[in-house]
Amino acid sequence: MSHRTLIQGGLVVTATDEVHADVLIENGQVAALAGHRTDTARSWTADRVIDARDRYVIPGGVDAHTHMELPFGGTAASDTFETGTRAAAWGGTTTIIDFAVQSPGRSLRAGLDAWFAKADGNCAIDYAFHLIVSDVNAHTLREMDRLVAEGVSSFKLFMAYPGVFYSDDGQILRAMQRASGNGGLIMMHAENGLAIDVLVEQALARGHTEPRYHGEVRKVLLEAEATHRAIQLARVAGAPLYVVHVSAQEALAEVAAARARDLPVFGETCPQYLFLSTDDLARPHFQGAKYVCSTPLRPAEHQAALWRGLRTNALQVVSTDHCPFCFRGQKELGRGDFSKIPNGLPGVENRMDLLHQAVLDGHLSRRRWIEIACASPARMFGLYPQKGTIAPGSDADIVLYDPHAEQIVSAGTHHMNVDYSAYEGRRITGRVDTVLSRGHLVLDRRRYTGRAGHGTFVPRATCQYL
Repeated sequence: MSHRTLIQGGLVVTATDEVHADVLIENGQVAALAGHRTDTARSWTADRVIDARDRYVIPGGVDAHTHMELPFGGTAASDTFETGTRAAAWGGTTTIIDFAVQSPGRSLRAGLDAWFAKADGNCAIDYAFHLIVSDVNAHTLREMDRLVAEGVSSFKLFMAYPGVFYSDDGQILRAMQRASGNGGLIMMHAENGLAIDVLVEQALARGHTEPRYHGEVRKVLLEAEATHRAIQLARVAGAPLYVVHVSAQEALAEVAAARARDLPVFGETCPQYLFLSTDDLARPHFQGAKYVCSTPLRPAEHQAALWRGLRTNALQVVSTDHCPFCFRGQKELGRGDFSKIPNGLPGVENRMDLLHQAVLDGHLSRRRWIEIACASPARMFGLYPQKGTIAPGSDADIVLYDPHAEQIVSAGTHHMNVDYSAYEGRRITGRVDTVLSRGHLVLDRRRYTGRAGHGTFVPRATCQYL
């Protein structure tokens, strides 16, 4: 028996259009759109009617970079798939792509199975996986082919973290060559980890132990150099490249130069690089530890270049790199040694709101907001048009967004399982009102109605930008 929902009276905003339209949902998918008060819209009947007057009707957000339950530095990210996906829904995100991790000496399949065990039956919204490849060898290269065919079509490599995730240039080249043949997309953490480790050692030897030195040793030039090197390796391999969490003007310039030559090079940035800076890392009394992430926060003057990159499409995606660690008991592991502070910030609940504020501040258009937060990540990672838009046949992942509601971001009111907010006290105009995931109400007028287990694994096609 079919179930029909009608969303009436809102302004439908996608990456390509803004139109006053009603949306008909049937069996978890968008069935049709029609202009308000048209004969077509008037003829529709539904089991449930949702009033969207004075609301934007937008696609559910696609956060293509999260780390739920990630082990790191002797602890683990504080959001489970249950708490993290619930918080994502509160923030208007209806799909996450998390990172399964290959443990050194183990297979890619074992890493993927371990993450399925964490996520299955626990997610409030739909999810997919990338794979972190930490041991490039003949067996894992063959596994990459099989995983692409199964809908896990992107692989992350690290030029940082020697002894943990690090791959050398030869390993990176082999993985890129494999991706060039199987349609996979290589995602790159581009920082010169070997050089950074030298600077960390020297800083600690000088007694420079506070959180702010985390940013000072992870030099802008070492992000730019690694970004350049990754691009050249991808050119040699004939493979596309996606550079994660671009934080610095000089690294962005490398991405932009490659794109100006029509190379298949793509870039992502995150809200923390757009809204936070080294001033936060330098907060006194160890409070800066809350802002330790890699790539690190940069001086505020880098923000203008990142906003410009988003407007000009030098950067295509804003993801969160959500990797929360509580201040108490987790970030505090690095008291007296910044290199022991777990790297990561909470943010999966804040992304859509912060980017809407950027629309009001003049950084982005409304449609560009939806493009970088919904449509582009869906295209980049083979989910479009199932996700990332509102069109007949798409999943009914839909958010009613109140553009006039005012809120103050705070750990006291957020839903992430972490004891601080990176954006504590920030005033934002705009707030998620209602969220549907495949036609099911997850948030109903700011009342949570979702459940763990509603979210399902979504196999992905290959990158649709190529």
